[in-house]
Amino acid sequence: MWLITTDGFYSVVDKTPGGVGDELTVRARCAADLDRLRERLPALSETRTGAGTDYPHRASVPKERFAAAVAAIATDIDYSNFKNEVAVRRGRRHAHVLADVWHALLQLEREDSR
Repeated sequence: MWLITTDGFYSVVDKTPGGVGDELTVRARCAADLDRLRERLPALSETRTGAGTDYPHRASVPKERFAAAVAAIATDIDYSNFKNEVAVRRGRRHAHVLADVWHALLQLEREDSR
């Protein structure tokens, strides 16, 4: 799953054979994103850098702990516009990158309406 929050961008996968493990791998492009996530999710392991292919930073966490943290993140939403809140918390440059992602994903809506 891709998870984009006001704190960062994460790719979360189960790397165990058959996807039946109790642990998830949380991957990130920016190590600081994992550090911010760790503030909300202390069970997240230390960041490993250079341990993978397409994401330079990764950490592990028990599935149940991750699920609880995502629920808490959702419960804490207190803003009416995500991109604006990212601009406040992370800066305009970061918000601009996420706006580009939003625009790219708009293609799915356009293709769906054909």
